[in-house]
Amino acid sequence: MLVLRYLASFYHYVNYEVSDPRVNDWFLMGTPWPGATILGLYLMFVLKWGPKWMEHRKPFRIDTIIKYYNLAQVIICAYLFVEGLRLGYLRGYSFLCQPVDYSPTEIPTAIARRCYYYFLVKVLDLLDTIFFVLRKKQNQVSFLHVYHHTGMVMLIWSGVKWFPGGHGVFMGFINSFVHVVMYFYYFLTSVSPKYKGNLWWKKYITQLQIIQFGMIFLQWFVLLFQPNCSFPKWPLFVILPQNLFMFCLFLDFYYHAYMKRKPAVRQPVTDLPQNGLHGSDANGKMAAAVALPDFTKRNSSKQVNGTTPSP
Repeated sequence: MLVLRYLASFYHYVNYEVSDPRVNDWFLMGTPWPGATILGLYLMFVLKWGPKWMEHRKPFRIDTIIKYYNLAQVIICAYLFVEGLRLGYLRGYSFLCQPVDYSPTEIPTAIARRCYYYFLVKVLDLLDTIFFVLRKKQNQVSFLHVYHHTGMVMLIWSGVKWFPGGHGVFMGFINSFVHVVMYFYYFLTSVSPKYKGNLWWKKYITQLQIIQFGMIFLQWFVLLFQPNCSFPKWPLFVILPQNLFMFCLFLDFYYHAYMKRKPAVRQPVTDLPQNGLHGSDANGKMAAAVALPDFTKRNSSKQVNGTTPSP
């Protein structure tokens, strides 16, 4: 009983006493249980229920839905990027040390609200995997893909719950910009098949993604040398290893996709891995493939062989 009382007291302290009171009444933010339920249902569907349900069914033809989904992602991410400039970095937000302003005034509350919108986008991103299952592309539902999407929802929920703003804004800010470019590429490839393999800049999107993870790592790393910065240090133990891991994973993808293998005849290179975890192919459309590691494996008429990177 003593242990249970201690756990209940700790839960109340973490969930109510040290969290940001401005966000507690927002949808999914009061307690972790609604979000945990969504993630639980997501995992059960994409790993068990969905594949079993689709086993004897034909793939759903949802190209139109995917096209508008990609367009919606472009618009939402562009809005979040512009708001990050307008409310934060054009108003003197620091890249080196930016504490969270918990005051219920207009600008700090608006920043907290945009952080919350970014969390909702991470929940929306779970549809990427749902689309794979409905299109019977279960080979793209890799451990890395599911791990990334699940982890991002948990990480951003925690950020909004305890420090919606400050130093953590940069991650959503730069990621929103990258997603504008990335989802615009997915949108173009979903509009017309002629764009597949003909968009010269997809290689540079991968470079942009690598730069993104490097910048996020460095921006959090500098907190180690800011002893007087009031932004909490404990997120460093999660964010630094995660971003270093993703940085290395993208370098590995880039090496195999654009440097190691140079086909004798011209052919499209496998599309970018969405968030570094699976081939995008406009969220699951067919494309020619070359030999890449398994986490970029594509559902193609040709068998793709490769090795799986250790997560």
